[in-house]
Amino acid sequence: MATPTRALRLPTIARSLRRLQPTITSSLRITSAPTQYALPLPVSHRALHTTPSHSRRAPLAHNKEPVPDQTPQTDFESMDVLGNTPVPATSVTACLDDGFVLDSGTSITGGRGALLVSGEAFAWRPWGEGKRLVNERGQWEVGGRRLGCWGVADLLILGLGKEIRPISPATRKAISELGMRVEILDTRNAAAQFNLLATERGVEDVAAALVPIGWREGEGVVVEEE
Repeated sequence: MATPTRALRLPTIARSLRRLQPTITSSLRITSAPTQYALPLPVSHRALHTTPSHSRRAPLAHNKEPVPDQTPQTDFESMDVLGNTPVPATSVTACLDDGFVLDSGTSITGGRGALLVSGEAFAWRPWGEGKRLVNERGQWEVGGRRLGCWGVADLLILGLGKEIRPISPATRKAISELGMRVEILDTRNAAAQFNLLATERGVEDVAAALVPIGWREGEGVVVEEE
């Protein structure tokens, strides 16, 4: 009697298992799917600082300002302090063999030198009939009577022609007694120096006495042929 009872219960169990299989499979699929969570990433404490905790201080200049990384470019145009200063009318624009041309347009030629004093220009012949300006010792020498109108400036610039040579003690003493210092140059450089100092300091403080560049000792002024 026990055998028929077991035969009747097996089909019932099989049918019950078939009904439960979709539910079990669905449950397995749900539980087998991995669950993803958005975990916060570790944040370094350094990211919270806008500057390093031990920043190196930039070197400072003598005026307590930071030293720039690159050398600043110099604007030479802004350093030209004389750029807007008017040029004196007695500035020399050309040195000729037999004379000079001034910024005012005035020409002192014909074998004459130029004496530039207090903003005025004068023709100047410091040599005598012998046409000599150098003494027996090889020193440039001009008599005191030819220096009378020079004592109105602080500095006298002497242009001695193409060459430069020492002046005699007597000439230096005569200039000193007039209250002037003296600077000795060849004529081209003397003219350039006068132009610069007269523009910078004014024509009242600087005077110039210029011998033409064509001057030849014992011959006078000689114009060279081109």
